[in-house]
Amino acid sequence: MKKLLLLIVAAVVLAGAALGAYRYASNKGDAMAYRFGKVEMGPITAAVSATGTLNPVVSVLVGSQVSGQIKELFVDFNSVVKKDQVIARIDPESFELRVRQAMADLEATRATVLTQMASVGAQRAEVSRSEVNLADLRRDYERKQMLLEKGFVSTADRDKALAVYNGAQEQVKTARAQLAVAEAQAKNAEAVVRQRESQLAQARVDLARTIIRAPVDGVVIKRSVDAGQTVAASLQAPELFQIAQNLRDMQVEASIDEADVGRVKLGQSATFSVDSFPGRTFSGKVMQVRKAALVVQNVVTYTVVISASNPDLQLLPGMTANVRITTDQRESVLKLPNSALRFRPPGFSDGAAASAPGATAPPPASGGGAGQQLRQRLITALDLDADQQARLDPILADARQKLAALRELPEADRAKAGARVRSETRARITEILTPEQKRKYEEIVAESAGRSAGSGGARGRVFVLDDGGRARAVGVRTGLSDGSMTELLGGDLKQGDALIVGTAQSGSSAARPSGPRMPF
Repeated sequence: MKKLLLLIVAAVVLAGAALGAYRYASNKGDAMAYRFGKVEMGPITAAVSATGTLNPVVSVLVGSQVSGQIKELFVDFNSVVKKDQVIARIDPESFELRVRQAMADLEATRATVLTQMASVGAQRAEVSRSEVNLADLRRDYERKQMLLEKGFVSTADRDKALAVYNGAQEQVKTARAQLAVAEAQAKNAEAVVRQRESQLAQARVDLARTIIRAPVDGVVIKRSVDAGQTVAASLQAPELFQIAQNLRDMQVEASIDEADVGRVKLGQSATFSVDSFPGRTFSGKVMQVRKAALVVQNVVTYTVVISASNPDLQLLPGMTANVRITTDQRESVLKLPNSALRFRPPGFSDGAAASAPGATAPPPASGGGAGQQLRQRLITALDLDADQQARLDPILADARQKLAALRELPEADRAKAGARVRSETRARITEILTPEQKRKYEEIVAESAGRSAGSGGARGRVFVLDDGGRARAVGVRTGLSDGSMTELLGGDLKQGDALIVGTAQSGSSAARPSGPRMPF
């Protein structure tokens, strides 16, 4: 009986040991494991990335100032042309007829001028005859007046001579008026001659415009018409050709986001690549920052012009260029991974205790995710009441949906769209806070986003493992960033220190999949 009892006790002890070993192994398997990056020494370059289009420095659109049918084309795509070279001809027949008609009108008007000049001469002769006749009648009147005083003629004879004399005066006035009319008609005819000369000159100009010439030396990069096609130059000149003056000197017109354009200055070096030549990098400099804003779907961009040398003519107009403009650089500085600045241990809170020097992150919270952790962090740090919590939940839910939808966007647009979602969410969260809570919230946002809180650079936080294997927060000051690494200006770190950049399940090398970064 005693032996049976000992066997039962031994079995119970073994079962308990086995259960303890199993639980220990299970707990160990669920323990948090981290991925690490290092503080390094090396160069770092801050740059602005954008996309743009390659264009010739000087590109001339060749049009037609007259309407008609294209009779001949003398150039095609890629044709090299010289200035004033004939590149096309419009059917000149109708314009030649207009020139002939204008010439005939001019000759007819000149003949009219000669007729009017002859009429002027005749009127002048008539004026002279009238004046001679008037002088004769004045002498006759004066003679009869003298004879009347001596009693040799009657008063009736003297009155008759006076009447004839007055009539002759009126004839002189009429002749002079007719002379003025003839002279005016002659001047009008001369003016019509000048008008006809202008019409003839215009007709000849239109005839000359039927010959299309190259305005500059260059290469034809576009031809918009074919022989036999009719062009109509009613409101504006129709486009016939596009000529690039010099394809060896080109430029990239890049669209820079309004958030980055303040860092772009004239003379900054830039590099770009095109899809046609993968692996090859072209260089240039910022030549112009245009002040005209381009607004597309509420996104504001500015055009930056970058020089592009093309000595071997491999770059073609219209190619899409992936541009990288160097805004600042350091040769040899301490730098750390950007993923270390973004990492937060599960359940970490930015409260006073957690932010104290040497504080460690609390153990992972059971359940929930990044959104739940953010909600709890805001509730704790800002001391939100029940009503504010109820209003916060739909804001965070809406932000999660919008951030999840960003996965469908291209990589180039995802960052900008995410920044807009986070900005909108912060504004909505701010609306439900009291003035004191707003101040605390702004501090959390500034610290989380790494914005500068003083003159010593931007502030951030990274995590290292302490002697007990727990994540410990370390405050840092950061400077330039190239998108993957950030300059380390200050903090209790040195070259070679290991920083936590992510989490992974123990015994597995795969990192835990992370959802979209939630806004603060």
